[in-house]
Order: sequence, then structure tokens, then C-alpha cells
Amino acid sequence: MKISVIIPSYKPQDWIYECLSSLAGQTFEKAEFEVIIVLNGCCEPYKSELLNYICTGMRGVNVNLIQTDQAGVSNARNIGIGRSKGEYIAFIDDDDFVSDSYLADLYAIASTGHIPLSNFLAFEEDADTRKYTSYYITDIYNRLGRKGHPYQILPVRSYLSVPCAKLIPRKVIADRRFYLDFKNGEDSIFMFLISDGMKTFEFTEARAIYYRRIREGSAVTRKKKRKEVLANSCKMIYAYTRIYIAHARRYHALFFVTRVLAAVKKIVER
Repeated sequence: MKISVIIPSYKPQDWIYECLSSLAGQTFEKAEFEVIIVLNGCCEPYKSELLNYICTGMRGVNVNLIQTDQAGVSNARNIGIGRSKGEYIAFIDDDDFVSDSYLADLYAIASTGHIPLSNFLAFEEDADTRKYTSYYITDIYNRLGRKGHPYQILPVRSYLSVPCAKLIPRKVIADRRFYLDFKNGEDSIFMFLISDGMKTFEFTEARAIYYRRIREGSAVTRKKKRKEVLANSCKMIYAYTRIYIAHARRYHALFFVTRVLAAVKKIVER
């Protein structure tokens, strides 16, 4: 198995079917990737609805639907990693979707230590229209996205605030997992944790796109109280520092500094 796609889902809405449809339509050989959906903190009617869709809308795709009573996106992703078989891991949120050449274009330039990064488009939508909007990762792709040009970690560091829009080699993840005790920022902590195995980065063709849905009430848009931001940011700084000090020679010092400064900035801006 070449790629494992991990999708955490809590009380999935209709968006998940657009996500799954985009994976069913991949140009990448279906026998060479699997889709792992981790339904966390809920069960029915969601499990039955997903099973019905998988049977009818995803024929030929290797799909593993896992249900756990423990809620939490990090726990769900960890379960997915543990059950995955692929040489590479791809993370997709259940309200996002990808272009049809997404997996094929990422895999074409992937190797251990060399991380492929896709194009990234964010959008908002109402009942009838979909409006693409500015997003910090999109800005990086528009500025640097040249296929065949390898980058070191600092110019593309914004991509390492999220686990999506890339393929991550299983060997890089090894036995490391997402931390479970963060309300926000666990993605960035995990990506820093495994960044010691990421030596160079390369952008795919522009046609390989990760589409992010920006919606009210999501973790991206939800406003947090100052006390919550302060506590979580301090925990993040502590986590970054512990990881770095334990194996300082393995991590990029300036990347560590940028992660800490990003957490400090959240405190100052509140």
C-alpha cells in the first residue's frame, strides 16, 4: 500500500460526501491507496449513513470505517495512523476535499525526507455560491510554488502549521503521535515534532489542490476567550521547548524560534 488517507470525523455533515467523492475520483491507482475514516465521539445514525455511501459511492476504493466513543480529532488521527498500512500518510479534514490528481501528483515527487506540498485553496460558501478567499498557505504557494525546485524548511514553514496538503512518510512519523491535551495548536505541535525527519520540500503542479472549506463555528473561525488563548499558547511554548531541548541537534533552531514566536504573537494579539 503506497498511501493511507486519514479522515477524522465527528457527527459528519453532508460535506464529508464531497470529500469522499473527491477520493473516489482520484487518478491514482485505487489498489495503491486506502481511506481510513475515524468516526469519533459519535455512532448512529452517522455510521450507517457512511457505510451506505461507501458501498454505493466508493466501489473499488479500499475504505476502512472505524468508530470510537472517544471524541477528539487528535485521538482520531492517532487511531488512523495506528491502523494505516501506507508508505505515506495523507490527512484530510472531513469538510475539505481534493482535486482528482492530488494523490498522484504528490506521490510522484515524494521520497523519505523529501516532502511534497500541494496547492491550497480556501473558500467560503452560501446556498448557491462558492467564494475563494485569501489564506496564508495559499499565499506561500502563489509566491514559491515551482515544481522541481527544492526548498529548506524556513521558506515553507507555514505549511507545517497543518498536517494536510502534503504526503508524510511513515518513517518520518515513526512512533510519534498527536498530543491529546491541546484545545488548539495540536497540528502545529505534531508537525514540529516530526519535522526532524523533513529535510527538503517541493511543490506539486498547481492542479494538485487541497480545498479548505472556511465555515462559521469551525476550529479555524471560532473565537477564543483571552484566558483560553493565554493558557493554550503557554502550553504550546512549553511543548515546543521540551521537544527542541530533548533533541536540539535534530531540529532546525530558527524553525523552533518561529514556532515559539507564533505562539507569543497569539497572546499579544489578544
